[in-house]
Amino acid sequence: MSFLDLFTLTFLATLIRSTTPLLLAALGGLFSERSGIVNIALEGIIIFGALAGAVTTQLLDASLGNAAPWVGWIAGALVGGLVAWIHAVISIKYRADQVISGTAINLLAIGVPGVILSFLYGSSTESKTIEHALPQWGFGDFRFSPPVYFAFLMVLIGWYVLYKTPYGLRIRATGEHPKAAASMGVNVYQIRYTAVVISGMLAGTAGVFLSMGFLNSFTRNLSAGQGFIALAALIFGKWTPLGTLGATLLFGFFSALAITLGGADLFPSSIVQVMPFLFTIIALALTGKGTAPKAVGKAYE
Repeated sequence: MSFLDLFTLTFLATLIRSTTPLLLAALGGLFSERSGIVNIALEGIIIFGALAGAVTTQLLDASLGNAAPWVGWIAGALVGGLVAWIHAVISIKYRADQVISGTAINLLAIGVPGVILSFLYGSSTESKTIEHALPQWGFGDFRFSPPVYFAFLMVLIGWYVLYKTPYGLRIRATGEHPKAAASMGVNVYQIRYTAVVISGMLAGTAGVFLSMGFLNSFTRNLSAGQGFIALAALIFGKWTPLGTLGATLLFGFFSALAITLGGADLFPSSIVQVMPFLFTIIALALTGKGTAPKAVGKAYE
């Protein structure tokens, strides 16, 4: 097999699937950070959203049938929003270090799912298989679950909200000059709370895609660092919706390439597995400081 033989329609479909969780999480980070709150907890929120979605769907499979995964999606998004709200309270109300708060949530996401899985299923590593996962829409190799279409639609919605609505203007204002925004009557606290919760709901949906739209069960640490890669893509995309789309497609390309090369003999498996993370480091090094919101990571009083 030559290197060029890898780039087929199947590879393109893999690229789209690899991009989806990165794009959802990065767009979530975009809302949060444009309001001034660093959300390094995206990794943990993805895991909590995936867990809530899969467990809810599995428990409701028998009673709701094909409707169960849609309820599971809502549950995953709501749990993602709830975890993000906790991060917002710690960061906004108590003005704690936002990076430390996010790191604590990521650490909780390592241990808490095992406890819940053990209680429900007697296994600390995975849930039971979901009988009714999210449907696949499309044709041939291009059959995707609804979160895939939702992710790319959210790029347009996010762009419109941020640049064409008063709410978007307030988000950007609180991320750049919160005191100036407050002097114009903007409730900085309220804007930041809502932006962070939106961030969590999008990251929770990324988790739902992984456990219900891509797989059909939850396994511990199934995000495999995608929340951190999404943050890198957000920085690489310069905190804009279209830039974030381009960056996640690029990062998704390397993830898809790693998946495809995993079944080929062109490179050693160890090199293939590290490719997405190696590119993440290189991209961040080349990006530099970028154009981050001026007030991001700074507590507001």
